[in-house]
Amino acid sequence: MRQILQNLKDGETMLVEIPAPSNRLGNVLIKTNNSVVSAGTERMLVNFGKANYIEKARQQPDKVKQVLNKVKTDGLKPTIEAVTSKLEQPLPLGYCNAGIVIDSEVSEFKVGDRVISNGHHAEIVRVPGNLCAKIPDNVDDESAAFTVLGSIALQGVRLISPTIGEAIVVSGLGLIGLIAVQILKANGCRVLGIDFDERKCALAREFGADTVNLSVGEDPLLVANSFSRGRGVDAVLITAATDSNEPMSQAANMLRKRGRIVLVGVVGLELSRAEFYEKEITFQVSCSYGPGRYDPQYEDQGRDYPVGFVRWTEQRNFEAVLDMISDGAIQILPLITHRFNFEDALSAYEQLNNSKALGIVLAYSSALGDLDKQDVLIGDNDQYYSSDAVTCGFLGGGNYASRVLIPAFRKSGAKMETLVTSRGVNSSVQGKKNGFNIASTSESSVINSRTINTVVIATQHNLHALQVIEALKQHKHVFVEKPLAINADELQEIKSVYASIKGEKPKLMVGFNRRFAPHIIKMKNLLSPQDGPKIFIMTVNAGEIPGEHWTQDALVGGGRIIGEGCHFIDLLKFLTGSKIAGFSATKVGEYPGIKVRGDKVSITLTFEDGSFGTIHYLSNGGKVFPKERLEIFCNDAVLQLDNFKKLRGFGWKGFNKMNLLNQNKGQYNCVKSFVDSIENGGKSPISFEDIFEVSKFSIEISDYLSKT
Repeated sequence: MRQILQNLKDGETMLVEIPAPSNRLGNVLIKTNNSVVSAGTERMLVNFGKANYIEKARQQPDKVKQVLNKVKTDGLKPTIEAVTSKLEQPLPLGYCNAGIVIDSEVSEFKVGDRVISNGHHAEIVRVPGNLCAKIPDNVDDESAAFTVLGSIALQGVRLISPTIGEAIVVSGLGLIGLIAVQILKANGCRVLGIDFDERKCALAREFGADTVNLSVGEDPLLVANSFSRGRGVDAVLITAATDSNEPMSQAANMLRKRGRIVLVGVVGLELSRAEFYEKEITFQVSCSYGPGRYDPQYEDQGRDYPVGFVRWTEQRNFEAVLDMISDGAIQILPLITHRFNFEDALSAYEQLNNSKALGIVLAYSSALGDLDKQDVLIGDNDQYYSSDAVTCGFLGGGNYASRVLIPAFRKSGAKMETLVTSRGVNSSVQGKKNGFNIASTSESSVINSRTINTVVIATQHNLHALQVIEALKQHKHVFVEKPLAINADELQEIKSVYASIKGEKPKLMVGFNRRFAPHIIKMKNLLSPQDGPKIFIMTVNAGEIPGEHWTQDALVGGGRIIGEGCHFIDLLKFLTGSKIAGFSATKVGEYPGIKVRGDKVSITLTFEDGSFGTIHYLSNGGKVFPKERLEIFCNDAVLQLDNFKKLRGFGWKGFNKMNLLNQNKGQYNCVKSFVDSIENGGKSPISFEDIFEVSKFSIEISDYLSKT
């Protein structure tokens, strides 16, 4: 199947062949019939991509600050690599889709249903059930495809809370503004539309509004005063897109006392306190489609809000817009200015800067046929394979996989056979970039492949254990980006499966890369001859991750101790060379109004050789402070490692310092040692016993902290 992608690095818009997405619980697969190109959002993304680095920086000053902080803490090279990787991640375009359900894991939808969704511009899309709605029989697909845009307008109108007879101004008569005009008229309001384009003003008048054409010098304040019969308008809905502060100032000046402003578009927000203060004006920003937007529990996990408490969610807004289209209260066809076949989609994007373009519709005419193929050949199918060589199949192609793991395996000499991602975008784009043979959305393409002998797992954490087990059962070597498992039952099952393998066991490796870092190898060599116990202080300035992020979800990410803290448990175990004897742990205490998560904790590990180490894993520190610092005390001497760039010895005979120009956490050495162990038939770089022990204690510590 084909999909439209945007390269944010150079602004290129691409129509690419990718494998069809796989379905998952709570989602539906939709074969697209029509989609709408958003003249606002998509023009902004395309123009941002085409901008040079300086212009990009000016548009995102907050990101620039993050980059500068990263340079200070991690070094220039890692920062450049991270920024470049981020910009090279392909961005799917589009969020207004109408089509037919071809597979459903949601009880409300069945195969053959006509539905709208916020799916991208692609021949097949996978969308969570709460972001879909059924299309009424009398609504055509072209009109239905505008539903999501309509819901943005509707949510803005809901926040205004209009009543019959009120005088409402709509500032900006693009697609959303013109739909808002119609919704307000359906609410019994008198509407005044403001724009620079006479053609858009004419459409607004057709829908029953009065208008102000700014291009011919009409004064919006004078017209609004007359329109409101000298009382001031009741509310202003701003749907314009401009850097100017003028729309906000105009809105404040044309409002009556205690009037309302709702911002749906993007405008300058340097407000005049006097303009707002004297009239006690209410100002609110509208969030996209409505309640539920950006809430992963609602959107991704399908947990609806009770209708008695949240009457209008984003899905129910979709339904309301479709009902209004069905009843004729919203007219869509007059808004369509351009129609393109999907094959000519790139020509559609050339119209984004056409002042006459309004509604741009893409029509998808391809029959289902081979569109749902989950494997796409992207390389040389005649590659030579040797049983002695490492032939990789990757499950997962996200940021860390594409930036670190895939290049590391490729550099280590592994053959790159199949890359699997659930939606297919990264498997195609990153697969071509990194020399893979097949892009896929099917795990079985890797697990059951006869040519692949090594599986690299870089998916969400809740998927790791099952994928590890399936790969081991096929006697494949496995490299899994931490964690190995997120609960004790999963871990025990992996242990049982591994123990049951007859003959020579495949290599099983977890990406505990820090033990392979140059500084850590040096520290290990310095510590090895030393007698007596050692004391470790590990400070991790982990940084804040929002509570709604998947890594914070105990059932998906396992939490931050299991997901990341395991690195530091493994590091201390490696440096002691001793088994873990026990642990104690504490976290920030409960306090009113704050939900305490397991990412501000102190963990003390005791080891069988008498050593102990304390890991301070903290998410409430400043970003300008280095992320990781390790101090080791033993035999009247100290080693201090600062963020994997600088190592200093205090009182250490024959050693003073070891500095690196750029941060090195051992990612490449970790992968290289794994690949070499397969090709040369040596021992696994990390023993199964070590991997199991670190995973076991990570889970136990996380469970303990969750109960205290």
